[in-house]
Amino acid sequence: MGDPREPPEGTPEGGSGNEDEFRSVVFDESFVRAARIQELSARERLASSFGKATRPRVRLGPLGTVPRQAFILLLLILLAFGTAVYFGVSSPRGTAVRPEGSQLTVSLVALSPASAVRPVADPADPFAALQSGYGEGTIGLNTPTAAATEHFSRVEVAKALDTVQRYLVASSLSPAALVQGATAEVRAFVTPGEQAEFDASVAQPVDDRHHAVTGWVVRFDPAQVALASDTVKVAGAMRIDEADSGTLQITTDHTFVYALKPAGAPAGAPVTLETVRRQLTFEFDRVDLASAQLRLVDSVLQAGPEPCDTSMAGFLQPVLATAQGTVVAPPTPVDPGNHARPGWQVCGVLAGG
Repeated sequence: MGDPREPPEGTPEGGSGNEDEFRSVVFDESFVRAARIQELSARERLASSFGKATRPRVRLGPLGTVPRQAFILLLLILLAFGTAVYFGVSSPRGTAVRPEGSQLTVSLVALSPASAVRPVADPADPFAALQSGYGEGTIGLNTPTAAATEHFSRVEVAKALDTVQRYLVASSLSPAALVQGATAEVRAFVTPGEQAEFDASVAQPVDDRHHAVTGWVVRFDPAQVALASDTVKVAGAMRIDEADSGTLQITTDHTFVYALKPAGAPAGAPVTLETVRRQLTFEFDRVDLASAQLRLVDSVLQAGPEPCDTSMAGFLQPVLATAQGTVVAPPTPVDPGNHARPGWQVCGVLAGG
């Protein structure tokens, strides 16, 4: 084969074949004819364009065009954002996290008698001297007629009121809870998020504002106290509110009067009236309403006649009257500078002896 640096038709006449340094830049007529450019026809150019790898684009009207991958990514981002907004903000009925752990706050106030505790005049009719305004059992609860609130229907409010009333019966009026130590019926009303707190209060009650079982249920030590009558007199009312758009709140404020006698005492034994005021705050979301359960978030209890030096966290400790009356030491003055005593532990004086 010839030298590739030679023109296709040989070295031109008169040219110098020995001047290699100029061969790369010297072109004669035959070289130029051999290197002519052939222009493709319009049909050939159109056919060749289909073989090229092009990136498809999506037209967005006035926004121009963007690659399909970018368009799909944008759609996914918008879908994720819309889903988060709907479930986290837009849905008033959504509950991201249900309440768990200690939610109930309990305040126990003992009411010490100002004078000797005397028995009722007639053990067969222990409530004869009780002032007017008290009803018997559920009648005295004065459960209001349900009415819709801003975010809860009348049916939902009616369910909440019914649950509260049944809870009050189980925890304040039932002899099984009052003097037999039963707690299962009361526990059935408690939401799963509060059941651990309830169980701890029953197993090891302590006046720490969260684990006093008497914040959940009125009860007396069955080894010390018995009911002289299954009848309980009640006076009070309920109020319906909303804590927020997804939480219905019902506040109850009732005074219960119990006729008590010493455990094992025969018929005709001296009878003592124990007065207990319970102010309770309940909350419901729509899951609670569907399951007929409640969250008890605040409980204030005043009870008397009670001694000031005995804990009421496990059982109420009424001062029972004897035939001659029972004298109790007056309340110890509270020293605000004594930090060894919890600030919430308060003892008052029971009005009327």
